[in-house]
Amino acid sequence: MTFCERRWALVQIENIWEENRFTAEGKVLHEKAHSGDIESRPGVLIRRTVALHSFRLGLSGQADIVEFVPSKPGERGVDLEGRRGSWRPYPVEYKRSKDKAGSLAYRVQLCAQALCLEEMLGVSVPEGAVFDGTTRRRQVIGFDVTLRESVAAIAGEMHRLFAAGSTPAAVFKKACHSCSLKERCFPEALDSAASVQSYYRRFLAEDCD
Repeated sequence: MTFCERRWALVQIENIWEENRFTAEGKVLHEKAHSGDIESRPGVLIRRTVALHSFRLGLSGQADIVEFVPSKPGERGVDLEGRRGSWRPYPVEYKRSKDKAGSLAYRVQLCAQALCLEEMLGVSVPEGAVFDGTTRRRQVIGFDVTLRESVAAIAGEMHRLFAAGSTPAAVFKKACHSCSLKERCFPEALDSAASVQSYYRRFLAEDCD
């Protein structure tokens, strides 16, 4: 949604999807993260493909990875079956591109996961990380008030568009060149009032004349 409102609407409202090299590479990167396995390392429990929801924001989805690390002294944590002490959830999102790791879109996505975890588990989630599949490094993302408010505002706009069945107008930009939906979106051709469906209806009507 933050990356491109139109792309979100094409997928979620108009049910359009296409693969390209970039989405395929991302899928390969996510295969291990989405295995559903539980992994344990010293001082951390790793849970993969974690289902998430927030009734307050009206969001649902899944996290690539949620790590559980020991809570700090005085910090409220969660109890884990078969584990001593209390634990704090730490969401980790996998991304294939170095340039995208710290973008607003991925910070919003990660923060949304944190807000879901806070609501589900009743604990604070102050930060998480984006894992860069290119450099194999993490970038820590803190969830400050501004970012949390951005997530709530974007969730509200998402529900408004979905309820209205409204696909935003195409806005051509550099990122369009690597988008898997470019040939279905027509960002260079559609005017401000058009949707993909209306474009096809116009095209077919003209062809029949």
